[in-house]
Amino acid sequence: MTNDQEFEHYLRVRRTEIETALEAGLPTPPACPALIADAMRYSLLAGGKRLRPILTLAAAESVNVRNDPGRDLTGSPSAMPAACAVELIHTYSLIHDDLPSMDDDDVRRGRPTAHVVYGDAVAILAGDALLTHAFEVLARPEAEETPPRLARRLRAIARLAGAAGAAGMVGGQVLDVEATGNLTIVGNGRAAPETGHEALREIHERKTGALIGAAAAIGAILAGADHPTVAAIDAYSTHLGLAFQIVDDILDVEGSVADLGKTTGKDAVAGKPTYPAVHGVARSRALATNAAAAARDALAEANLGGRLGEIADWVVSRRQ
Repeated sequence: MTNDQEFEHYLRVRRTEIETALEAGLPTPPACPALIADAMRYSLLAGGKRLRPILTLAAAESVNVRNDPGRDLTGSPSAMPAACAVELIHTYSLIHDDLPSMDDDDVRRGRPTAHVVYGDAVAILAGDALLTHAFEVLARPEAEETPPRLARRLRAIARLAGAAGAAGMVGGQVLDVEATGNLTIVGNGRAAPETGHEALREIHERKTGALIGAAAAIGAILAGADHPTVAAIDAYSTHLGLAFQIVDDILDVEGSVADLGKTTGKDAVAGKPTYPAVHGVARSRALATNAAAAARDALAEANLGGRLGEIADWVVSRRQ
């Protein structure tokens, strides 16, 4: 088995574990109405890359391996609730992003979006339910939890809440809404420089990067990483989040609905600030490659191995 094949196997195994845990953890009737249970499952279990929960597990694995190099690591089960919480929040954000009042998308993960199937009201409530369920999952105490593990779990909850809220993902979405339709277009369909590289970066660091950063950080925190190690994971995930968003922007220009499972080309039509709009596709590719390299450098400086470096390479090479 080649390194690429072995890594693909790793991703498949982790996705299967995550899918199983997500399905097992969702509320069911009579604890909740059947309609909201169906709507939550519809969006959450529709597939997807599961990048964020995989990052949570991979970061925990990386810390565990460094702390115990001889360990036969088959995963980090104690990080799985956190991984599920991250994916619950990510899915809630997709449901709300797709609403007619936001991005107005009809396709997500290869099938009709939640509001198309269930209507706007139930879609909004399904997103709300997924968000709140995420913190219920993460707040559940472990069996025989020690004070240090409880303290780490509380740190993880605070970090994830901050990334999801007004200072993070929600704030980034607000900036995106404000900027949409306000691009100044110059030659070759490119946005004028004053549209702002820094403003674009801030949008994406909040809207996309904050949750990616929290996903990796809470995995490290729950594995017992010290503050310098968490800081290194933060540096890694900041660069990784940038690379991911740049590639996402490029795929919106060059990808297909069949490959991506969602509508393409809508960013340009809506006048959204994107990296290809500001920098062009070729320069955007170079920026993504540079960001992935910087992510790897952050790992090397902290002597962190495991799968995190391969994830950075996967993010920039992906086609969906």
